[in-house]
Amino acid sequence: MCAADAFSAEPARPKGSTSEPGGLFDVLSVAAVVLDAYGRIVLWSPQAEELFGYTADEALGRYADRVLVHERHVELVRRLFADVMKGDGGWAGAFPVRHKDGSTLLVEFRNMRLEDHGKDFYALGLATDQATLRRVERDLALSTRLVSQSPIGLAVVDTNLRYVSVNPALERINGLPAAEHVGRYVRDAVPFLDTGAIESAMREVLATGIPLLDQESVGRTPAEPDREHAWSVSFYRLESSNGEVLGVATSVVDVTERYRATNEVVQARKRLALVADASIRIGTTLDLDQTARELAEVSVPELADVAAVDVLDSVLSARSAVAIHEGPAEFRALAVATAHPTDAIRAADPPGQVAMYETDRLVTQCVNTGRPVRVPHVEGDDLLRIARSPEAARLLAAAGVHSYLAVPLIARGEVLGALDLKRTRNPEPFNADDEILAGELAARAAVCIDNARWYQQVRNTALTLQRSLLPQQPPDQPGLEIAYRYQPAQAASEVGGDWFDVIPLTGDKTALVVGDVMGSGISAAATMGQLRTATRTLAELDLDPAEVLRHLDRIVDRMGQTITTCIYAVYDPHQDQCLISNAGHLPPALVRPGRPPELLELPTGAPLGVGDVNFRTTTLDLHPHDDLVLYTDGLVETREQAIDERLEALLELLSAPPRSLEETCDVLLHALRHPGDHDDVALLIARVRPGPATRATPST
Repeated sequence: MCAADAFSAEPARPKGSTSEPGGLFDVLSVAAVVLDAYGRIVLWSPQAEELFGYTADEALGRYADRVLVHERHVELVRRLFADVMKGDGGWAGAFPVRHKDGSTLLVEFRNMRLEDHGKDFYALGLATDQATLRRVERDLALSTRLVSQSPIGLAVVDTNLRYVSVNPALERINGLPAAEHVGRYVRDAVPFLDTGAIESAMREVLATGIPLLDQESVGRTPAEPDREHAWSVSFYRLESSNGEVLGVATSVVDVTERYRATNEVVQARKRLALVADASIRIGTTLDLDQTARELAEVSVPELADVAAVDVLDSVLSARSAVAIHEGPAEFRALAVATAHPTDAIRAADPPGQVAMYETDRLVTQCVNTGRPVRVPHVEGDDLLRIARSPEAARLLAAAGVHSYLAVPLIARGEVLGALDLKRTRNPEPFNADDEILAGELAARAAVCIDNARWYQQVRNTALTLQRSLLPQQPPDQPGLEIAYRYQPAQAASEVGGDWFDVIPLTGDKTALVVGDVMGSGISAAATMGQLRTATRTLAELDLDPAEVLRHLDRIVDRMGQTITTCIYAVYDPHQDQCLISNAGHLPPALVRPGRPPELLELPTGAPLGVGDVNFRTTTLDLHPHDDLVLYTDGLVETREQAIDERLEALLELLSAPPRSLEETCDVLLHALRHPGDHDDVALLIARVRPGPATRATPST
């Protein structure tokens, strides 16, 4: 085989290779030319034809210096060729070459001597256009410099998601040298990050070729394990010039400051929203326990995982609160709320329970100083100062309590109690912003709690007064069985106007009274007491019911600014008759066995206090087992339904099979009253005991 044949023989391609162009050689279009020992061209690559313009037929067998070299450079080329062929080393450099079209090219050469099996020598020249080479060199130098000096973390992974290279910036970001990246899978090299999401994104980019840009990632690295960082990560698929997929390039930009600033804005908005929400949700009623529950529920989960509201027991027992409390504190638990099921709830004092806390407890320090107490990172000893007992401390530890905050409830300069907050699932410790937010919630709630406390005391006073003025246990009278109920309004300021009475009279007669003083509070209760006393005094005179109401009308008129409705009835068991007079009150209901219940058609009359009103008395004959039902408007009046509908509902309830009077009272209150009703209810039912038959037709 001749030397030319040896060099021109095509070697066997490695398995899996491709004949498509690609890679740096194709970018440079490197030409290969082989000369024999005499300087004749014996091998001419297609790239040589492209670079110099001569076909293989035009070049092979000819002397290279006559084809490619200008005459003025021939001697220099021959000396260089001789040096190469002597084996003194290769030659590299730029040299002007003559193109077939007569132009001159500046070509970058790499020349070296070759030796075959026959000990014959050849010269191999590798050549490329110098301008192309310089451009590639500049691009490579620029790329290398940019990658090495860029503040952006850069990495390349292969198609198996193993690191191929990382730049110094990424070394600093991950806290790992390049040697601990290269050759390792992403999941092995950076397990402290969310590698599942990272590898999933890389596989998506490898499969689709569509870049994923500005993907946010948050985590902690070995470089700063105690500080959370945020990064903007982008992924690009790398391909060769012939489209072969080489891997994925990753850019990582530390955006921690931007993330924190954005997060602070978001948190600020959440805090404002929470404060706005609290202003709506806290203090919807004047019920102390409800207000405390509203505060606890607003606090989770946005602010804490567990929230408890405790007030000083002295506040609830009507003893004056103080601006600064001292010594051990006795707390009454009002409410507890959690964001999720947790054992920490078992460590809290149950609502309603009273517990004494010594001065070393953090919640005691909070109310004693009137200042928040914050423990960002709770340790074992801290739990003993937070919990009510060692067992409770163990429950808090098991629940994962890691941060604690207590803020005082202060209203009008007085310390009422504390809002107690704990974090379990929320990984962030309580910070100064949380303390300010909790203080804002506590300040708003404290005013509502203080209002509820005072209203509760006013309500208790009004209730005590009213109950003291009502009959404690009216006895059954001759010929009558009596049952009654009094139910105060739920609002403190609306207690006080309704009353009932059962008054024994001469001749075994009984006066039955139900009335309603317009207005509420202690003033209404006091007026009611005066009218009840006056009614009892007038009843002793054995007057006709209409005459009693006329006297009461004058009494109420002299009181001024007081309007009262009233039903006054006198039952005579010997006559089996009931005399009834009405002063602007709702009609009584009459229930007779075997007949539908009915509302008595009585002359309504005007309320007491209008003045100069004529009242009329109606005579009603009663049968044994007849029920006379007297009530105030709080039983049937609502803001949602017409009074006629409510009276029909009353009659429907009374039409049920016979029940005891006590059961009837309970059924009526349960069915017709609703939690939070804003009016008192007085209910009085009289049932005629078996006796002589009586007429059943009312007469006037």
